[in-house]
Amino acid sequence: MVAIIDYGSGNIFSLCNAVKRAGFEHEVTSDTRVIQQADKVILPGVGEASEVMREIENRGIRETILNLKVPVLGICIGMQVLCSYSSEGDTKCLGVFPESVQRLRGEGVKIPHMGWNRVNYSGSALFEGIKNGEWFYFVHSFAPESGICTEAVTDYGVEFASVLANENFFGTQFHPEKSGRVGDRFLKNFLTINSK
Repeated sequence: MVAIIDYGSGNIFSLCNAVKRAGFEHEVTSDTRVIQQADKVILPGVGEASEVMREIENRGIRETILNLKVPVLGICIGMQVLCSYSSEGDTKCLGVFPESVQRLRGEGVKIPHMGWNRVNYSGSALFEGIKNGEWFYFVHSFAPESGICTEAVTDYGVEFASVLANENFFGTQFHPEKSGRVGDRFLKNFLTINSK
């Protein structure tokens, strides 16, 4: 079973549908027992960093997330709050990834970054069956800087980390559930990755 963590985020209907298309049962929950018993966990992403961290704290799921041993995928803001710090709201985050999150600052580009962009990866199993430089869908104004956990990068006036990985934790700045066929393949790769 896949636990999709509920922290009062925006619409996660498309994510639920994508998990269902991949052939997996899921539950949207903030119940620590359900999260702890899941085979895979997804921290979805719509929102502002400080508000998301406040909800994680208020729902008592911070330690539950940090102690998970099964594969965990953070999507968009879900990945950003797994980083060490976000300049959005001057927010101390969960620290799974040491990378910090900064406002996009590329010259001559519109913020927020909305639409399709290329993702260039360096051999991650999450991209099995996906060609390098494939197009994924983004909606964001902040992104992690590249660092030691960076598995893929995207250029939008400036290069940023579009996929991070650290042990059983993974994160994507793009929305796989809104990225069509390649997004479905990426999500299925995550959902079939072996638990540690």
